[in-house]
Amino acid sequence: MANIKPYTIAVDDRRLEDLKTRLSLAKFPDELDEAGWDMGAPLADVKRLVKYWQESHNWRKAEEELNILPQFVADIQCDGFEPLTIHFVHVRSQVQGAIPLLFIHGWPGHFEEVSKILKPLTEGGDGVKYPAFDVVAPSLPNFGFSEGPKKRGFAMEQYAETMNKLMLKLGYNEYVTQGGDWGRHISRTLAHLYPKYCKATHLNYDTSNPPEFLKNPLLALEHAVKPYNSRERHGASRSKWFEQEGRGYNLEQSTKPQTLGYALADSPVACLAWIYEKLHDWTDTYPWTDDEICTWVSIYWFSTAGPAASVRIYYETTHNVDGRKGKIDTQKMREWTPGVKLGFSHFPMDLQVLPSTWVRTQGNVVFEKEHDSGGHFAAWERPDDLVADVREMFGKGGGAFGVVKGRTGYTS
Repeated sequence: MANIKPYTIAVDDRRLEDLKTRLSLAKFPDELDEAGWDMGAPLADVKRLVKYWQESHNWRKAEEELNILPQFVADIQCDGFEPLTIHFVHVRSQVQGAIPLLFIHGWPGHFEEVSKILKPLTEGGDGVKYPAFDVVAPSLPNFGFSEGPKKRGFAMEQYAETMNKLMLKLGYNEYVTQGGDWGRHISRTLAHLYPKYCKATHLNYDTSNPPEFLKNPLLALEHAVKPYNSRERHGASRSKWFEQEGRGYNLEQSTKPQTLGYALADSPVACLAWIYEKLHDWTDTYPWTDDEICTWVSIYWFSTAGPAASVRIYYETTHNVDGRKGKIDTQKMREWTPGVKLGFSHFPMDLQVLPSTWVRTQGNVVFEKEHDSGGHFAAWERPDDLVADVREMFGKGGGAFGVVKGRTGYTS
């Protein structure tokens, strides 16, 4: 296929040496007594991780493990922007008629999140008992080993355009998506802009408006008279915590990403602390190892566009810098999308955990599953649950079975 080339991660030795030097010169702040996690990442944790990153973490070993994933790059150009080299993982199933699935990460995630669900979906799906999938997992523009634009205005429309053009370049004229965080937002944008190609989306992130009697009378009535279940009651508390105590990063990245970028680009300690806080707060007591954390953050530190570029997506989504009509913003993404089937996996320690009646205002919801554990990074924290949900939604008897023409995921 034109312009598609194999890719191997190979960070230059000088960048590794620079990282070690910067870590060795780290200057840490003090910390109030018994602050714990209340005020952010604890000093003892950050010091331990910095020491481990500098002295013990083996990036070459991590790089070797990452390179087991079949990786490629392709040039994609959005209308009005320069061409970008986009990095992606791509595995085709041996099953003829496997379902093309576009896995879209968010922030502070990256393409590595797909690694735990890749084999179960492509190889574990035998086309007899379970549906098989072809999986494409890109690094979004400005993330991982993809390039980033130099022109302002690269917003939801462009991220969706990039994803859609990549799938078409790979020969997938119809496909489904899976995502949380920005993966959810981009999936919703694909549903709005490219319903001819994007036929269904499975989401593990709840973002929606409450049903309104003028727009969603039956859902509004159900919401008004039906008591919340235990998941929804707990979800209200979790969502309130995020709005009051966990959302500060979002405001900064949505308003002054350049100012924050100086710290992210210059200081690996700042980059580590900024991301590590989210890995801790947004998961459900997931037992992160120091190696996992350092590899995760290293992908940001060694990224092609640099770690500062990754936070611009917040600003560009919340600002209409080029005055475009019908801009896809947060509210637009929540509007009903006819013809594109939706599925939701609800995890109790995600950032927003909303009632079922809320998420059903966005489209034809054909799958919902409530889980009693798990947080924001479902593919990493609860890969088995996520795989089972995707299989159920797209498998025989599922609400999105056969949604891609000629590709049911089964041999017969």
